[in-house]
Amino acid sequence: MGSVFRRAIGAVTAAASVAAPLVLATPAEGRPVIVGGESVSTADHPWVVALSSRSRFGTARSGQFCGGALVAPDKVVTAAHCFEGGIMGPTSIGAGELTVVAGRTRLSTDGGREVGVRRLWVNPDYNTWNHRGDVAVLTLDEALPAGWTLPMARPGDAAQAPGTPAAVYGWGDTTGRGTYSEVLRAARVRVLDDPVCEQAYPSGAGSAYSPASMLCAGDPQGGRDACQGDSGGPLIAGGRLVGLVSWGAGCADPDHPGVYTRIAGMRRVLDPQL
Repeated sequence: MGSVFRRAIGAVTAAASVAAPLVLATPAEGRPVIVGGESVSTADHPWVVALSSRSRFGTARSGQFCGGALVAPDKVVTAAHCFEGGIMGPTSIGAGELTVVAGRTRLSTDGGREVGVRRLWVNPDYNTWNHRGDVAVLTLDEALPAGWTLPMARPGDAAQAPGTPAAVYGWGDTTGRGTYSEVLRAARVRVLDDPVCEQAYPSGAGSAYSPASMLCAGDPQGGRDACQGDSGGPLIAGGRLVGLVSWGAGCADPDHPGVYTRIAGMRRVLDPQL
């Protein structure tokens, strides 16, 4: 298998003086991305939020660099790798530099609400080499409406069963070449069998699929996927949060589906933070 690249590790804007994200394999010409997605509204999906840091990423696109899901009025779950060194620049980021943008479909507007972050918890067991345990929790300065929240999957939840229709949401790359979306997009995918994911990302190849803390989803034909800038964004199935955009090889490659943090597998470490 070729090199495995992290999925969506920081949106680069024209105003941001940060290093470009890792180069991903280019999807087939003519395929739109979140990959193969469509524009949607936060009015219909209020639990999708953008993570922003204007001090690190500038003012364009509201400073968005990752996504997240509102699971309680003052709690957002996202990916731990959004806060890795190299993504946020030469120094680590503090909660005071972060903003959660909710209810804003188009990032270039001032709609919705911007809320500060009181506390940033990054899973201490997150492994930057193999991506296991890729989860973080933001505690907000003020509560958002309870009706904007999304329930999380638990162990044994049928929503994460193979073949289940799902959707992934984000403001990330729409071409695989650094063309980031101004508006929220969603792509329809399906949860895949663990053996399919293990074959795509076998052990001994660096980043390897681990079903205890990961699930994967995609389209057998390719063309539908998350991409750069979508990290930490929600994978929704059966009305529940089943995954967070984590990593993968390329974008929308039929042989390498997107890999997500398995929410049900992380409840033991997540629940004390919520």
